Amino acid sequence: MAISDMNAVEAGKTWLGHPRGLYLLFFAEMWERFSYYGMRAILIFYLTKHFLFGEDKAYLLYGAYTSLVYITPVIGGYLADRFLGPRKAVLVGGVFIAIGHFLIAITEGPGGQDPLFLNGFYFALASIIVGTGFLKANISVLVGELYARDDHRRDPAFSIFYMGINMGGMLGPIVCGLLGELWGWSWGFGAAGVGMLAGLVMFVWLKPWLLGKGEPPAPQQLRARTATGLSQEWTIYLAAALGVAAIWLVIRYAELLGYALLGFAALTVVYIVWRTVGTLGRIDRDRMFAALFLIALNPLFWGLFEQTGSSLNIFTDRNVDRAMLGWEVPASLFQSVNSVFIILLAPLFAVLWTFLDKRRLEPSSPAKFGIGLVLCGAGFLVLVAGAAMAGENLTPVIFVFLIYLLHTMAELCFSPVGLSAMTRLSVSNMVGLVMGTWFLAMAAGNFIAGLIARATGSGEAGDVTQVLDVYSRIGWFAIVVGGLVLLVSPYIKRLMHLDLIGAEEKA
Repeated sequence: MAISDMNAVEAGKTWLGHPRGLYLLFFAEMWERFSYYGMRAILIFYLTKHFLFGEDKAYLLYGAYTSLVYITPVIGGYLADRFLGPRKAVLVGGVFIAIGHFLIAITEGPGGQDPLFLNGFYFALASIIVGTGFLKANISVLVGELYARDDHRRDPAFSIFYMGINMGGMLGPIVCGLLGELWGWSWGFGAAGVGMLAGLVMFVWLKPWLLGKGEPPAPQQLRARTATGLSQEWTIYLAAALGVAAIWLVIRYAELLGYALLGFAALTVVYIVWRTVGTLGRIDRDRMFAALFLIALNPLFWGLFEQTGSSLNIFTDRNVDRAMLGWEVPASLFQSVNSVFIILLAPLFAVLWTFLDKRRLEPSSPAKFGIGLVLCGAGFLVLVAGAAMAGENLTPVIFVFLIYLLHTMAELCFSPVGLSAMTRLSVSNMVGLVMGTWFLAMAAGNFIAGLIARATGSGEAGDVTQVLDVYSRIGWFAIVVGGLVLLVSPYIKRLMHLDLIGAEEKA
């Protein structure tokens, strides 16, 4: 049977109305997020309790790391568009990520800032950063390639995919947090590496489920020899290894790196605007401007949302009554609460969007973004109110659950909807670049999150004045901006030209 015939047969096989490839990507991304969120849950404590960094420095390093894991997808998206294809990019990215996690476990060393072990830690972070650049944007592109642009299953598919992300996000902090805080840091980081290996095995084993999607655009060119004597493909892998060394050299200059990131983000947007204005027709140009509007909201949302792993993590450790059923729950385990809510609510949101779509009542993507910003701001205000009610006592844990609940609802209005919109609004030869820019904007948001965390101060348990003041201000700011986005959302929706997508697909 010819390959095209085999793909046609496989394409007819669905689970719960979706291609089986969606569930392969679901589980592969689940294990990658297990490794990422498992590490993230204990990273701020590893910096402050193992390396003994002050909070100002720890927040800065945390923000630099979480920024870089979202900036490198711009390069990874470009390389996949031009040379590797998304599937190979995802595979090599997973290898670099697994190596990085195991390196952290191996280079733990004694407590304190011993240069040997600290540089080993930086090198491991650099490997994870490069690997995420290859994997993060391109696995979302693979999801988009399984569906036609006018397929109404796209938003529900990305919600299902997002639930897989958060299954990993739920399990990672529980497993790695318990092992890291109770058994030893190397156990926690080692478990994160095992999770990434599990995702790689599944991705290779079930490759046929992808129906040939995500292959290199020019396989012959990829095998051609370069000046290095290696094939073009292996030259890219060598350059990635050199990129690890380069990031290792610069990661210690976290603050300068963050501002350079903001400059790079601005230049990338300028490049996309230049290509949009100079090469695209009116309809595609309008869609790209709509995509850029949504991308512009990304730094604000993630700057607020990503307090989770930094200032909110420290606040939970020091200022929240964590005693439940006679056990003081380690603070890192609360990093799984958001993902638990995602798992519970994502199917409901997927059903809700489908239900509203059939009745022509579904909010547009820009309107969902506005709703998400309002909910994000409300979460901070609820926590501020709970801490104020507690007075001199520790904040009741119920208010931590409430901020996670509201932020989860905000995330479901924002992130899966944004991923779907990027693949729908982009032209085919820019989809990897645009998806990478989406994650680049998230990188800027993570650096901004580090600056916000530093503004919250570093008081001991019970000293919550400064952090609550910051949370109150950013909460109200998010609500106001969300309201403005809701007001302009009808105009942005018109720029998307959704009514023409079906006819274009048929053509």
